[in-house]
Amino acid sequence: MRRDTFLKSLAAMAATSAAGTLPLAAQASTNVKMMIPANPGGGWDTTGRALAKAMQDAGVAAAVSFENKGGAAGAIGLAQFVNASKGDANAMMVMGAVMLGGIITGKPPVSVTQATPLARLTSEYNVFVVPAASPFKTMKDVVEALKKDPGSVKWGGGSRGSTEHIAAAMLARDVGVDATRINYVAFRGGGEATAAILGNNVSVGGSGYSEFAQYIEAGKMRAIAVTSPARIKGINVPTMKEQGFNVEIGNWRGVYGAPGITAPQRQALIDLIVKACRHKSWTEALEKNNWTPALLTGKDFEDFVDREFASLRATMVKAGMV
Repeated sequence: MRRDTFLKSLAAMAATSAAGTLPLAAQASTNVKMMIPANPGGGWDTTGRALAKAMQDAGVAAAVSFENKGGAAGAIGLAQFVNASKGDANAMMVMGAVMLGGIITGKPPVSVTQATPLARLTSEYNVFVVPAASPFKTMKDVVEALKKDPGSVKWGGGSRGSTEHIAAAMLARDVGVDATRINYVAFRGGGEATAAILGNNVSVGGSGYSEFAQYIEAGKMRAIAVTSPARIKGINVPTMKEQGFNVEIGNWRGVYGAPGITAPQRQALIDLIVKACRHKSWTEALEKNNWTPALLTGKDFEDFVDREFASLRATMVKAGMV
């Protein structure tokens, strides 16, 4: 046997041997299928694609394919994910607080409990914006109009039960307005909500700051309030509380796996997510989008979701939404 042929044979044998002993995370993550249960352009879409880039840059995923399926606070995409991905160790779905709120209000036939909790990724507070030409300069201006005629203020944001919807209802209740009279327009994705605000088709828009940042900075939108307990570093926007309104609510986003995967398969997916979140690609996405890192995995994340569901339900009942 020629020497170069012999060396090639050794290399091939080594590669085959290594492949057989690769950790499960590396084997299971070759081609990840990412369900984004919202239309393109919103927070879930941005999060899913940023995570996918970090997974590829970190070398734990060879390829990531995406499917956007918006509507009903993610319930439509959730149903498709649960029904079509059973036992698929390479499938993931982006989700978050909005999905829990939608389940509470919409009571869809498929629940997130049928999928497999993997990890919480980020937390983010909501910002309320108005079109640049809006007569509303502050949230107090909005409240004055709300008190005179609740229907005259058209709120735009994510699906019913989203954190911005809950915040609007909390505000109404806090100022003595019947929360059921809130004129809330739900959109299937952040792109649609953004277009509605820019087109002056809604009075006030709400979402995570990252979705509106470029338009705020360009002067096309004006940020009038954030739902955080204190002003967010680097964002000179007053909180609801400092304007006299008892409204504080946060948003978070995470990832679930398919129903019916094994414990080792679940751990493999968690491992690749953790590796991706340690890569500079993910750190850059956090900084770019003003996301707060909030990694929580496995059973800890599962318990968090249970507590969050109960807390959101209690808040929505108090606000008159349920």
